[in-house]
Amino acid sequence: MCLAVPGGAEWQKRVRVWDLPTRVFHWSLVALVAGSAISGFIGGKAIVWHGRLGLALVGLIAFRLAWGFLGSTYARFTHFVRGPAAIRDYLQGRWRGLGHNPLGALSVLAMLAVLAGQLATGLFANDDIAFNGPLYNLVSKELSDRLTSLHRLNVWLIGTLVALHLAAIAFYVRVKKEDLLRPMLRGWKERADQREESLSGGGPIAFIVALFIAAAAVWGVSGAWIPAPPPPTSAAPDF
Repeated sequence: MCLAVPGGAEWQKRVRVWDLPTRVFHWSLVALVAGSAISGFIGGKAIVWHGRLGLALVGLIAFRLAWGFLGSTYARFTHFVRGPAAIRDYLQGRWRGLGHNPLGALSVLAMLAVLAGQLATGLFANDDIAFNGPLYNLVSKELSDRLTSLHRLNVWLIGTLVALHLAAIAFYVRVKKEDLLRPMLRGWKERADQREESLSGGGPIAFIVALFIAAAAVWGVSGAWIPAPPPPTSAAPDF
């Protein structure tokens, strides 16, 4: 679909870039990370929701990893994860393309890796009061305490990445005059280059497979498969 740019000087083409699953993932990630951070800092009874949101994040990250191989063109890792040459071309202004730019690709990978680490440590963490991670019983108390410390420290790394992400969005809007938010809401960009193609792939079967992988990941980390501990035996009466 082509649109006339205000003033009639140039025709631009609407190119579909972000499929619906990718967009839902992005905004769900924003909501779940914010909710996890808030509930974690509140503590107390909110820590129960912190754990539930963590399990939801496991499913979300698992879905995105699967969608990075099964999804549509610009969501696939093979499309946007590039080597040093692409990063150099981007920094020198020679890179042209849709989807994540080479530096944005590094940001995506860093966020996924840091969140995965946060989730992994949270699964074995404890608060020394009433909450234990779903896989707490698989490790010693000493190891759980160490992982709990890493879980708390990693929050600041996540906050740093989020701040850098927001700064990059502001830089693109104010300096490069490119809106990164609206395409992630509506799914398409307006491009003057008529050769650029809309996304393809990532159909219903791929979506169902990715959902199945996400559900399996949540079940696996929920600890539902761990046998319940035997009930405590009562001491024999002392006559």
